[in-house]
Amino acid sequence: MGVVGWGLDPARIQDLLPRRVTRRLVIGGALAAGGAITAARLLAQARSGTAPATSVAAHKAAAPVAPQAADWTSPLAAETARITQLVRRATFGAGPDELESAFQLGYQKLVDKLIETPPAEPPPVPGMGANGGGVDVGTLQKWWVDQMLSTPTPFGERMTLFWHGHFTSDSTKVGTDQPYLHWQNLTWRRMALTDLGSMLMQVTTDPAMMVYLDLGTSTGKAPNENYSRELMELFTIGAGNFTEADVRAGAKAMAGWRLPTTMDNSKVGVFDKRRAYTGGPLTFLGRTGQIDTKGVIDALLATPSLATQIVTKVVHHFVTPSPQALYIQRLADEFRTSKYDVKTLMRSVFLSPEFISDQSYRSLIKSPTEYMVSVLKAVKAPQLTQPVVDAAQNMGQMLFDPPDVGGWPDNDGWISSNTVMARVNFVSTVLGRLRSLPPAKDALQTHLDGQLGAGTAKLLSQATDDRTRWMVALMSPEFTLK
Repeated sequence: MGVVGWGLDPARIQDLLPRRVTRRLVIGGALAAGGAITAARLLAQARSGTAPATSVAAHKAAAPVAPQAADWTSPLAAETARITQLVRRATFGAGPDELESAFQLGYQKLVDKLIETPPAEPPPVPGMGANGGGVDVGTLQKWWVDQMLSTPTPFGERMTLFWHGHFTSDSTKVGTDQPYLHWQNLTWRRMALTDLGSMLMQVTTDPAMMVYLDLGTSTGKAPNENYSRELMELFTIGAGNFTEADVRAGAKAMAGWRLPTTMDNSKVGVFDKRRAYTGGPLTFLGRTGQIDTKGVIDALLATPSLATQIVTKVVHHFVTPSPQALYIQRLADEFRTSKYDVKTLMRSVFLSPEFISDQSYRSLIKSPTEYMVSVLKAVKAPQLTQPVVDAAQNMGQMLFDPPDVGGWPDNDGWISSNTVMARVNFVSTVLGRLRSLPPAKDALQTHLDGQLGAGTAKLLSQATDDRTRWMVALMSPEFTLK
C-alpha cells in the first residue's frame, strides 16, 4: 500500500497504513501520486494561510494509488546533472542563481570550492549573553536553521549536521541553562573538515558530551563506563571490535575530567589529577601501560575498523545506502593513509565514480531538516524558519534532540505514514504564508532535473496554477529523493 490517499474511514487509517515505507514504494509512486493529490486538495486551506491541524480529512478525500516502478532515467551523463546532484547532497539545495554559479565553475572546481572554503561562523544566538548563559532549545534550533539558509558555506553546514548526528548530545539531558549545546555546535562547524584524531580529543572534553555520557562525573575511584562504551561502539570502531574489559579500561584511563567553571575561563573540560585513575597499568585494545585519554584515542586510531566504520557512515549519508564492499575498502584505505583527514575523505567521495554513477541517482532520501530547508530555498522563503522548528517533531528530527546516542536514521528510516503527512502539512503551511512564488517552470529543471515519473508528470499537467504546481513538485518523490 502507499502512504496516503486511500479514502478510508478515518478511524481505521492508522491501523491500515504501514508502519514503514520502503524506498521502493517511495520511488514507485505512492508518495508522488498519493501525497501530491492530497497536497493539491489542501491548497484551498494553504491559500488562506491556515494549514490543517490534522491530515485525516486529506486521507479520506484522496483516491487510492497503486505503486509502480520508477520511470525516470538517470541524467548523470551530463555535467550539469552531476553538479545538481552534488549540490543536493553536499548542501541544502540551491536556487537558479546559485546553480548557475556552480555550472560556471564546473564539477571539479565546485568540489574544490566546497571542500577548501572554511565554514563561516554563524552570528550570535539571540538572547545569549556574551559571557555565556543558556537559551531555550527552540531558539537554538531556529538560529541554526537560519544559518543553514543564509550561510555562504553550505557544505560546512551540511558537515556540521552530519557530525551533530554522529557525536550526539541531546537537550533533554544536557539542559539549556548552560551554553554547552551552542558551544558543541560551534565546535563541529570549526572542526567539520579537520582530522578525526583532533575531533575525538575535542568530543571527549566537550562539556555537552561530558554531561550527556557522564564523563564529567567519572573518577578513578568510581569510573563511569558510558562514554568509554559509546566512544568505541558508536563513535569509532564499532560493535564486535572491543571487549567489556576494554570498556572498563577505557573508563579508568579517561577518568578525571570535570566540567569547566567561570573561573577556568575555558569552553572545554578541565583535567583534575586528583580525580584520575591511579591504580597502575591498564590494558586497552591490546596495549598495556600508563594509558590516559590520549592513549585511548591513539589506540582507537590504530584500530583498522575505525576507518571502515566512519567511511561506511559517510557513504550511507552522501552516496548510497547499499555500497559495494570494495568501494568502502578503497575509501577506508585512503582515509587511514591521510591520517584520518576529513577533507581528503570527502574529496575522494565526491570525485569517486560511485558518487556519480547511474545507480547513485536519487538513491538517498532527504532527512527532515534537509527537506524543509531545501523547500524554503526552492520557494525563496528564508524568513519562514519558525515552521521548520514547529514541524520537526512530527517529521522525526528535532535539532539538538536526537532520539538516542545512536543519532538519527538515514534514508528509509525517514519515511513513514506519519512523517509523510508531516511533510505535506509543512509544504502546505509554507505555501499558505507566501503571497508570491517563483515561477513553477523553474522547479522542473532546477529541482527535479527535468526527470519526472509518470505520476508526477500527470499531476503537473493537470495543475492549473503555479501554487498547485509547486505543491506537486515539492511533495513528489523526485524532490524527496536526492
